[in-house]
Amino acid sequence: MSINRRDFLRIAGASTLFGLAGVPAVEEILKTNAEAAVLPGPNALKAKRWAMVIDVNKIGTEEDYKKIIHACHSIHNVPDIGNKKDEVKWIWEEDYEHSFPGVSDEFVPESIEHKPFLLLCNHCAKPACVRVCPTKATFKRPDGIVAMDYHRCIGCRFCMAACPYGARSFNWRDPRPFIKEENKEFPTRMKGVVEKCTFCSERLARGLKPACVEASNGAIVFGDLEDPGSEVRKVLSTKYTLRRKPEVGTGPSVYYVIGGNEHA
Repeated sequence: MSINRRDFLRIAGASTLFGLAGVPAVEEILKTNAEAAVLPGPNALKAKRWAMVIDVNKIGTEEDYKKIIHACHSIHNVPDIGNKKDEVKWIWEEDYEHSFPGVSDEFVPESIEHKPFLLLCNHCAKPACVRVCPTKATFKRPDGIVAMDYHRCIGCRFCMAACPYGARSFNWRDPRPFIKEENKEFPTRMKGVVEKCTFCSERLARGLKPACVEASNGAIVFGDLEDPGSEVRKVLSTKYTLRRKPEVGTGPSVYYVIGGNEHA
């Protein structure tokens, strides 16, 4: 009886969950480097820890939001299912109250309270999703990017339960018929697989910044959080920023500028 790699991983994952023998053997079989699919070129962008700053004051219209979301979703073959129940998203809009629960109060300026925020995977310093994945389909790279190997994903959705930011989507159905125009340079997913933002690791490998950054007209800054001279650090040193749910201890790497004032 033949068995493909994903079916094997589903069985192996079940063995892990129920404590059956053979887990070390599974780890040995899966030693292949998941990052090999995106080999960095000679012009690859590199960092010790990638981070992003989103200045909501610089995103003016609904068309600006749509442009940024489309830039991401179109190149990554994110399907447009057409309903909330089956929705798959890598980057999306949300209001202030739901973006920063516990931070909002009755005196929040109306301009902020009703301002849409762009949300995505936070590529945390201590990602809860990585800890709970039984097959290592989700892993953290040395540069801080929380990446995925879709072939290892067995659809257990432990990562979705662990993520405090709702940054992951599950393919309840085959997503391929819902891709309007497929990008042949990026892999499509299949039914039963979880997916999310990857900080455009495949573009970084070619020396390009993330698609959302390019489409944002300067509203989104991307760079090395550990480099004092990076664009990200320059913004953080002069602007007041928020991160989503810092109290949960994951160390999110996405920051939001919500005011225009510089530090004193």
